[in-house]
Amino acid sequence: MFRRKLLALDYAQPDNFNVNNAAELGPLVVWLEDQKIRHMKIEDRAALRDTAGPEWSSAFQRYLTELNCPYADGKKEVVVDWLLGYAVRLEYGDDAETFKSVTRATVDQAKRPGAPSSNPLDNLDFESAELKAGVTSLSMLLQVPPHPDHLEQLKAISLLISNTLSKEALQNASTSGDPTKDSEHIPLNKTELGFEAGDYILNDAAKIVRLLHLKELRDLQSKINVAIVAVQAVTADPKTDSRLGKVGR
Repeated sequence: MFRRKLLALDYAQPDNFNVNNAAELGPLVVWLEDQKIRHMKIEDRAALRDTAGPEWSSAFQRYLTELNCPYADGKKEVVVDWLLGYAVRLEYGDDAETFKSVTRATVDQAKRPGAPSSNPLDNLDFESAELKAGVTSLSMLLQVPPHPDHLEQLKAISLLISNTLSKEALQNASTSGDPTKDSEHIPLNKTELGFEAGDYILNDAAKIVRLLHLKELRDLQSKINVAIVAVQAVTADPKTDSRLGKVGR
């Protein structure tokens, strides 16, 4: 009865939901409020989250009253169906333009096993002679050392372009001559390795490996920070989120 709406809301357990099971009903209501409806302030959701407490039924009734549910005193099936429909309407309103482009034809086309992809890379033959020749020519142009595996060589080309020829890299290069800005170039002779490998070539190689590792850690930390910001944007309280332009829904 509720499966289609639960699927539309990306609920984790849409199959075999039992509305008469308090152990399933309570968590569903809490999830809808936290993730989709967000009517109450976060600090006011404590009673609703106490699904095993003796006062949960009263808290649920007050919650339905605040939402102006016309079936607050009706059967659980009717109440939950209305609550899911309410959440779906809010979900649609948040991203209406995206859903407007979805039609029966586009859905059927996406379900076809041989549906054409709009990504040109999906149609490339990465083992073709033409692609291998192109990788070789590009590596010679960019002075990338040869490699027996053309795909590994392509990865090296991609890394070189992203690090030196991307928009951000070019902007950094254009300001590198400004003495007020810190340069990202680190001379090897001023880099401390912390140990001696017994040969100056090995020492320089070890320094390069360490610097590359530090760069990877910095990039990973940047991605983690971006992920944290994205999660905070999703879980923000609408009543205190100024970007929504209004209090509550």
